[in-house]
Amino acid sequence: MSKKRVLTGYRPTGRLTLGHWFGNLMNMLALQDDYEAYYFVADWHALTSDWADTSGIRKYTEEMVLDWIAAGIDPAKATIYRQSDVPEVAELTMYLSMVTPVTWLERVPSYKEQREQITEKDLSNTGFFMYPLMQAADITIVQGDIVPVGEDQLPHLELTREIARRFNNAYGGLLKEPQAMIAKEGARVPGTDGRKMSKSYGNAIFLSETEEETTKKVMGMMTDPARKLKTDPGDPDICPLHQIHKLVGDAADVAEFDRCCRSAECGCVMHKRKLAEDLNGYLRAFRERRAELAATPGYAWEVLAEGAARVRPAVDELMGNVRRAMHVDAG
Repeated sequence: MSKKRVLTGYRPTGRLTLGHWFGNLMNMLALQDDYEAYYFVADWHALTSDWADTSGIRKYTEEMVLDWIAAGIDPAKATIYRQSDVPEVAELTMYLSMVTPVTWLERVPSYKEQREQITEKDLSNTGFFMYPLMQAADITIVQGDIVPVGEDQLPHLELTREIARRFNNAYGGLLKEPQAMIAKEGARVPGTDGRKMSKSYGNAIFLSETEEETTKKVMGMMTDPARKLKTDPGDPDICPLHQIHKLVGDAADVAEFDRCCRSAECGCVMHKRKLAEDLNGYLRAFRERRAELAATPGYAWEVLAEGAARVRPAVDELMGNVRRAMHVDAG
């Protein structure tokens, strides 16, 4: 029996962080063994919010592919491709727009939410408004069966299902209605300032940075804000430093720091030094592998080209059927 096809993608808007590692990369590694995995770099989606400055998209596309593979995603198992290498995504987006009422896009919760919260960027463009429509094209063009989503993304996938259903009612059952897979919730990784780790907050630890850069960030991390002196007992449960240490450190070491922090027998500086040592040790194999991959000029682009070629037969078959059904084929 053939495996079901799973699809997920990332926007290349910056380097991947420790939050990405524990939040989604670990899921992607597991899925590639159990499903026919399609992982794409959503460079067109990056344009919807970063249209005013697109200078980093190509660089971050290459870095993302290197990060994925260094982390263990296998190009022989997973089809890794770039969205813009499948121009039919734009064509299918246009066809889907013909059957999609404007009100369906307006009701997507994240649209208004992001317009209100992301004030440093101009999101009044049509491309950003049509973001969910292009997502529907991304999924249906490769006939994705399963899409891993968080609870907050379920409305996006339900919209894709509604669009596919309406298209099929008009032109025949050509598009699959994808099923949601509630992604296994990854560990919530705090940033260096205690907030959720995010590139936009400037509090991120990047997977590809040097050990020296990581150490400097860890040594400057926020700890228990109520612990002013070394002699004050601390609360590891609210300490960002401790939360990261639990993810990467030896369980016995973490337990000892938990104990001695609560009893004020050890200070935060000692704990920071140990976290920096353990975190760098945890990421060392990844960073060495990534450096090896980066030493081969053009390697990431070769992977993307191979992935695009692997996607091509399914795309050609579907789009041929779509054009014929809509009577826009060559005849």
